Amino acid sequence: MMNLAHWRLLLAAADTRNISRAAEQVGITQSGASQAIAQMEASLGAQLLIRERREVSVTAFGEQVVAHARAMLVEFDAIRALAHAAQGLHAGRIRVAGFPSVMTTVLPPLLKAFKRRHPGIDVVAVEGTDDEVEQWLVDDTVELGVVLNPAPGREAVIIGRDAWVAVVPTHHPLGRRSSEQGITLAELAGEPFVLATGGCTVHAQSLAEQAGVKLTDIRVTVRDLGSAAVLVREGLGVAIIPESALPEDRRGLRIMQLQPRLYREFGLLRSQSGRASAAAQKLWGQV
Repeated sequence: MMNLAHWRLLLAAADTRNISRAAEQVGITQSGASQAIAQMEASLGAQLLIRERREVSVTAFGEQVVAHARAMLVEFDAIRALAHAAQGLHAGRIRVAGFPSVMTTVLPPLLKAFKRRHPGIDVVAVEGTDDEVEQWLVDDTVELGVVLNPAPGREAVIIGRDAWVAVVPTHHPLGRRSSEQGITLAELAGEPFVLATGGCTVHAQSLAEQAGVKLTDIRVTVRDLGSAAVLVREGLGVAIIPESALPEDRRGLRIMQLQPRLYREFGLLRSQSGRASAAAQKLWGQV
């Protein structure tokens, strides 16, 4: 079935003449975009795009479809603008706070999708530590904030979740065991350690303390989670970081699952002003 996202993707592909750039514009993967175009062509029973080596071109039939789709979306956006105006969503500003790692992973696609639906609303992203985000919510400095591991009972929308993993050099004795066997915090506690905080109070050291063990040989402490993997590769020690912070280049590294498995969750919370803002309520409710 074709939806508005399909039509926006088709227009982006026609305008950019490139599936990858079109996918980026609408916020999906290249493979997802290719599948969506194929589904549209199957539904319509005719080819829309001609795939060439480095770009795509629109067929004669596709040109006619694109013209109608463009007019349709103009009308749809006009209807949506009327609805937003009726709800007080035609203009305004939302301040959304988050800690460093969530600002580069979970928040961007969420804010991009919201901005696409509500172009008249300015969204300002503010980065701080997890403690700062909590304080900004209390002080009403921001309308929305992403906190780590929101306590049960807090009115939070979970927007992401990932696992903590151990990162050791490939030549390390602990890295020779199978991934299924995993590794415990107690086994890592006495190793030379690279502590990555990610601007949060929840990190390897606090996880170890909760498990009743202590990191006894912290060689270096860094804020950036990705930097920890680089330092592990250089032989400075072992590290525990979230799975989402793992580098694409994992040469020289062995990634081990923690046993028992440990996770962190990202919860989107509203401040008092956020509860009173129609725009902030819309963003909070779209998750």
